[in-house]
Amino acid sequence: MAAQGRKNVHGKAGVRFKTAYTPSKNKGMLRDVVSEFIAHDKVEVTSGVTKDLVTLASRLVGYAKKGDLSARRMAARYVRPIAVDEKGTTVLSKLFTVIGPKYKDRNGGYVRVYKLGCRRGDNAEVNLIEWVD
Repeated sequence: MAAQGRKNVHGKAGVRFKTAYTPSKNKGMLRDVVSEFIAHDKVEVTSGVTKDLVTLASRLVGYAKKGDLSARRMAARYVRPIAVDEKGTTVLSKLFTVIGPKYKDRNGGYVRVYKLGCRRGDNAEVNLIEWVD
């Protein structure tokens, strides 16, 4: 028989059901990673994050290629408002002024993925993601 008491709290019954990694936490993590990817042009992530990051980065490049106000607002939903350089250029403005025009004539395949091997601590597969030149 299971212990009676309040759920998800420490105490008499202990923590019985721990909440998992929710969709909102996953979306927040992807927003952080894609913002760092745009700011620094490359990022190392695990293989589980790679597929979602490549999809999101390709979508943002599509918005940047359009270049209108609606596309800028759609991209602003995903990109964090962090500064890229000492002049105060934001990630969103870099996306629309540098990355969008760079891939204007390209129809896809904006991102390259390299497998780096396994991480030492937990043996997770790590990938390097960078923009295609």
